[in-house]
Amino acid sequence: MGIKWRNWALPAAPLALVLLSATGCTSTAGAQSEPTAAPSGSVAVARVCAKPSAGPAKAPAGAVTVDPAVVGDLAEKTKSNPPSTTFWLRPGKHRLAPDRYAQVIPKEGNRYLGAPGAVLDGGKKNQYAFGGTARDVTIGHLTVQRFVAPHDEGVVNHDSADGWVIEHATIQYNSGAGLMAGARQQVRANCLRDNGQYGMNAYKTNGRISGLVVEGNEIVGNNTGDWERRREGCGCTGGIKFWAVNGADVRGNWVHDNRGTGLWADTNNNDFRIEKNVLEANDGAALIYETSYNAVIRNNTIRRNNWVEGRREAKAGDTFPFATVYVSESGGEPRVRARTDKIEIYRNVLENNWSGITLWENADRFCNSPANTSSGDCTLLVKDTDRCVQPAIGKPPLYADCRWKTQRVDIHDNRFVLDKSVVKCAEKCDRMAVLANYGTYPDWSPYKGEKVADAITHEQDNRWHDNVYVGPWKFVAQDTSQVLNSARWQGKSYRQDAGSTFRARAGG
Repeated sequence: MGIKWRNWALPAAPLALVLLSATGCTSTAGAQSEPTAAPSGSVAVARVCAKPSAGPAKAPAGAVTVDPAVVGDLAEKTKSNPPSTTFWLRPGKHRLAPDRYAQVIPKEGNRYLGAPGAVLDGGKKNQYAFGGTARDVTIGHLTVQRFVAPHDEGVVNHDSADGWVIEHATIQYNSGAGLMAGARQQVRANCLRDNGQYGMNAYKTNGRISGLVVEGNEIVGNNTGDWERRREGCGCTGGIKFWAVNGADVRGNWVHDNRGTGLWADTNNNDFRIEKNVLEANDGAALIYETSYNAVIRNNTIRRNNWVEGRREAKAGDTFPFATVYVSESGGEPRVRARTDKIEIYRNVLENNWSGITLWENADRFCNSPANTSSGDCTLLVKDTDRCVQPAIGKPPLYADCRWKTQRVDIHDNRFVLDKSVVKCAEKCDRMAVLANYGTYPDWSPYKGEKVADAITHEQDNRWHDNVYVGPWKFVAQDTSQVLNSARWQGKSYRQDAGSTFRARAGG
């Protein structure tokens, strides 16, 4: 488990598009969230929750009709019909048997389609809605609500089966995660709203998830259980959390007003494309990419994030540059196969967030270190974790391969806008950063002292260039004591932001 937000870890347990304009950012505070208006500007937003797509008003040809008046009808008819059956749920509130483990166990290729007004309601008694290991199941145009999945578990696709398609569904007011994810899963045009922990937990107990598509969803108001306060430093919340996903396309989503982080990729994820999303008014960071590899983050609109968590830490006197886009022990790695061999962050607009982009590397976090909070995981470059010990870890190749490195991060052609009168801050909300801590732990660590701080700042090909800055931006390099103006940031010691422009006045 994580201790501070700069070193979180794995959990212990397993399109309708419209133009909108912004509201202020406040804590979600556990209330059921209504969609807020998007910020000014021509930004396409997936406003799914307010305008859900209606399902078929009549049963499709050959479909089995499910009656809401019969308790448990959906589960029983699923059991008595063959694979690849289509089920049409009539309008009304459908219930499962009044047993906590009662759930629908689909067969391979089954399709579940809701009529307008069809709701599968767990009544705050059933833990799971759809489970089992059957592949290629489709769930569409159905509201799934009020299930009580345990912490770190999910309501829809509870067992992370592969090939599921969840589309035009509303998954809301559940405990745990609204849904889990399997390989080749497609999550399209859904409303994932006001779930107790995550909108989606992309985590598979056995094996990795690959080929995940998350497109055109509205992800709002999740973590109503406020788990970071209940389990301090757990790193177990967010609009969506991704664990060990190899290949994901996350595009065209509206991720807003979540308590905590909007999108969070944590521990050995690889090959992400995060593009054309609107990330706004999340209490914490808009995006965290942690102990992971190779990503393209482009053409996103990122506004008014991190006001709650950033302000709280600043008020407590913490000097760490808490960022809206946080790259933690993650970088480009050509030896890990992907569509890119770096982390490229470009053509994004970041406007009136609490700070900008922080590149961070914890000098004490590496394979077999007690400070590695990722539940004993090691990097994707070392198959045998036991090799990462002295004396071998002190020499190549293990000196490099036993730690997740923030390297080959290319930040360019972005627009960073900050008006402190909008954010309502005096200091610590205006920073970009590339830094590490002074290595101290454990006693056998080969990374003690300033080695990692020197490497992330000067040697690992992390670059800002050709960006536009509007507002009173500052820059942190090496460690938290080095707070620079743009001239020093661009100067010979750091040589960052070549070709960039700076306009100090507030506003956009």
